[in-house]
Amino acid sequence: MAKAKTQFICQNCGTVHTRWAGKCEGCGEWNTIVEEDPMGGIGSGPGKTPKKGRPVTLTSLSGEIEEAPRIPTGMSELDRATGGGFVRGSAVLIGGDPGIGKSTLLMQAAAALSRRGHRVVYVSGEEAVAQVRLRAQRLGAADTDVLLAAETNVEDILATISEGKRPDLIIIDSIQTLWSDTADSAPGTVTQVRTGVQAMIRFAKQTGATMVLVGHVTKDGQIAGPRVVEHMVDAVLYFEGDRGHHYRILRTVKNRFGPTDEIGVFEMSDKGLREVSNPSELFLGERNEKSPGAAVFAGMEGTRPVLVEVQALVAPTSLGTPRRAVVGWDSSRLAMILAVLEAHCGVKLGSHDVYLNVAGGYRISEPAADMAIASALVSSLAGLALPADCVYFGEVSLSGAVRPVSHTGQRLKEAEKLGFSTAFLPSASAELPKGSKGRWTEIESLPDLVSRIAGSGNRFRQVEED
Repeated sequence: MAKAKTQFICQNCGTVHTRWAGKCEGCGEWNTIVEEDPMGGIGSGPGKTPKKGRPVTLTSLSGEIEEAPRIPTGMSELDRATGGGFVRGSAVLIGGDPGIGKSTLLMQAAAALSRRGHRVVYVSGEEAVAQVRLRAQRLGAADTDVLLAAETNVEDILATISEGKRPDLIIIDSIQTLWSDTADSAPGTVTQVRTGVQAMIRFAKQTGATMVLVGHVTKDGQIAGPRVVEHMVDAVLYFEGDRGHHYRILRTVKNRFGPTDEIGVFEMSDKGLREVSNPSELFLGERNEKSPGAAVFAGMEGTRPVLVEVQALVAPTSLGTPRRAVVGWDSSRLAMILAVLEAHCGVKLGSHDVYLNVAGGYRISEPAADMAIASALVSSLAGLALPADCVYFGEVSLSGAVRPVSHTGQRLKEAEKLGFSTAFLPSASAELPKGSKGRWTEIESLPDLVSRIAGSGNRFRQVEED
């Protein structure tokens, strides 16, 4: 008789080991490896007696679509992040920190769709029915026809939503609480999460219902469970925000039916989430125009231009190793900008502490912010305030040259709409708006930018020596 095969799976990252070990080689966590049977469970290996497959119907790409391909929610920011609404038959995964507002957002979306005549089912695995009703009353959604259930068993959930009319939207909060009878492990483990998600996705594809899954995140900000879950779903959204600020950002990192890197901006209040149609005004609302070290960056998030203030503080240090503190930007990118300033512009910051902050808790990921960061650093070191009606954007190379970036026209139009009449942008930039009244200053290299801000090289060196 053949020996039964077993495998050891890390419950934190999903790495498969041939034998048990105290420490996982994939993620470095201790005591997370559990022995599991690979022969059972949805999505696992074949059984001892393989089942004969049945042929499926093959169709052509051309054909009529019986229903509308998308379900608009009526919440413009949520529709923007999803690419125009939820796609029928798709699976959407939403992750975020605890208490950031995931359940609040989905409850408001469920109520908005219910008011439009759609059948919505909300399944909660973390709260009782009474607790969900309390939230619905606070958000003004208790008068809608949203169907509610508190259940964690996968088979019971599928049996419930299969009865009667097909739901248009199904919300599962959350996937870490699901468990199936086909898997012999605790809820929240890699096997249970993979089993539950695959069963829910299969139901969505077969029936045409939209499945929205809520996922917990780890301390690193990644969705907990196996990474294969993010590959299985059609869209992955992250609900971000700082608890010290009142705004929240719904960021799209994967979307098979729309653009990625799109964002929706919300403001948290005691009555739920309020949509912010113009996030630039939110990030520039408390701006001090006369303070040195502050520059306005014209950035892009997906198809939306966003203006945000970048703040820098350069101060002499008495320590042997100066401090480099960054909030909202890549620290490695800051080190590169400091090296370029010192090597090509004569700006020596080796004896200064450098503090960099993106106002409002916003996080910048695109390299087009290089020129805005450099402008803020030079402004703080020289003690000269930058023009209040000017924006900056452009990528800085290691040679000191300023490279053009995409979506130049959209950035400048957004700046003009908010009252910014001047801009420092890379030379040879394309898509400049025609008929614009703004004054655009093209910068070829970083030394040219430094000389324009500081006035002259001699004055800048004098300020540095003092």
